[in-house]
Amino acid sequence: MKKWLKRISLSLLALLMLLVVSGAAVEQFYRHKYKNEFPPLGKLIDIGGRKIQIDCRGTGSPTVVFESGMDNLGSLSWSTVQEEVSKTTRACSYSRAGIMWSDPSDGAQNSKKIAADLNAVLTKAGEKAPFVLVAHSLGGPYAITYTKYYGNQVAGLVLIDPTPPDYEERCKLITKVNTFKLGLEQDKWLNYLTWTGAFRFSDPVDVKDPVVTQMETAYLPVSFDAIYKEELAFTQTTAESGTLRNLGTRPLIVLTSMKAYPAAALDELGITQQQGLQKKALWKSLHDDEAAWSSVSEHRLFADAGHYIHHDEPKAVVSAIQWVVQKVRGKIVEASLETPSTTSVKE
Repeated sequence: MKKWLKRISLSLLALLMLLVVSGAAVEQFYRHKYKNEFPPLGKLIDIGGRKIQIDCRGTGSPTVVFESGMDNLGSLSWSTVQEEVSKTTRACSYSRAGIMWSDPSDGAQNSKKIAADLNAVLTKAGEKAPFVLVAHSLGGPYAITYTKYYGNQVAGLVLIDPTPPDYEERCKLITKVNTFKLGLEQDKWLNYLTWTGAFRFSDPVDVKDPVVTQMETAYLPVSFDAIYKEELAFTQTTAESGTLRNLGTRPLIVLTSMKAYPAAALDELGITQQQGLQKKALWKSLHDDEAAWSSVSEHRLFADAGHYIHHDEPKAVVSAIQWVVQKVRGKIVEASLETPSTTSVKE
């Protein structure tokens, strides 16, 4: 009996190894296939031994710069709004280091490093300030950090369901556990499996565009390590962004999703419906505070939109961007009228 159990165990082990090796071979095949099938949108900019993908369209000032959230969509995150925005002004989306077509970066992927990368790619690409930063989710802290270190370039901001600097700690008071750390531990193990082909069966972010979904799914295994690095730096990133809470007179709009968590999301987070309602109330309260960081601001709520407001309500997001762009243009005109002429007239 023991002899047969040993044979069965060895057979199962051999089968498992065969599946893993086959999966790895399939993964490499698809990486090569998709690299040719879905080439970079826009262009790749060398920022010193690494190339970052950026896609700029349209003309006009200020230039709108899109910053995605903590997912693998990169510049694709803005497929629902960028083209419309580019009809009235310059609009640039990009993919952070290691995401989609961009080369990975060594070391921590915190907000200060990401801001430096963005500044380098905009400079090397020849994009001119003033910029209006449009940021989603964890892109919010990235945009605030960029404003902290390159504030002379930033004329206005649109923050779409941004991650507030105090959210992680305040959430623990509601959930009694650190759900973020639990997710981080899970993603650590998932990151070890990217080479096995297992990610080809994962569910993509619902972007309501089949072509974008194909591209997103194609590059998920390539992008996941960079996403995990950003997760590791989450606490450092939000703390950094929390050191700047005064945006002066820069026009600012904060957009907040107030749609209740569906049952599946509550189960995934391991929280009750009541805790879900409390988290939403906290989310709104922290966004109220964030909107007050500028003396020229609005806070708009979306009862029927999920976290990806720019996918669920693209027209409303375009309208918010245009509001900030027009405010910035008005300030530029006012500044030019107030500046005394330096032209001398010869008699």
